[in-house]
Amino acid sequence: MTPSWSAALLDLDGTLVDSEPANQAAYGAYFAARGWVVAPEVRRQFAGRRGADVFTQLAGPWDGEDTDALVEGVLAHVDHDAHPLRPLPGAAELVRHLHANGVAIALVTSAQRNWAEYAVGDVLGVRECFGALITWETTSLGKPHPEPYLTGAAALGVKPADAVALEDTVPGVHSAVAAGVGQVIGVSSGSDPRVLLDGGAHEVVTSPADLLR
Repeated sequence: MTPSWSAALLDLDGTLVDSEPANQAAYGAYFAARGWVVAPEVRRQFAGRRGADVFTQLAGPWDGEDTDALVEGVLAHVDHDAHPLRPLPGAAELVRHLHANGVAIALVTSAQRNWAEYAVGDVLGVRECFGALITWETTSLGKPHPEPYLTGAAALGVKPADAVALEDTVPGVHSAVAAGVGQVIGVSSGSDPRVLLDGGAHEVVTSPADLLR
């Protein structure tokens, strides 16, 4: 990938690190512990979005419960021994390549700040390459609202139209497209490529490694 953009706005879970299996298992384990029967297709609606937003907006057995407590319950069931957190192929290399070529980089994730710091620092080893981390706590509205990507571009001092975004979920793609990001690339690590394209992605790759070829 020869950098042609002034900035890159990168999602985290399912885009740079293979964390969605652990996330989905945590939701499943928490729901089971509560005695709730929640279909897999309902659980998948949490992918790429802030958990509190989904608990608030999606009807389910959690209706009326405190969303912060629900999220903490899910986080308590994350088991990285069973589902180790690993970089997706080419993720760290792509970040370093962009950084070395003068591309400003922001992380734009629905994850909490401490998780994002751990993932880009300890797992990927590229924390110094990021000019900004836009996390759960940074914005009032989460994906698919455009605020996360608008905030990421603003933090880097660029127009969204001058940036490229990498996303693995439809809510994330919708967020980037609505923000006016110049090029939105889907990463089909956990999604059907056709769904990402239908959601507005301009192209789809299987992993960050494809962008280094």
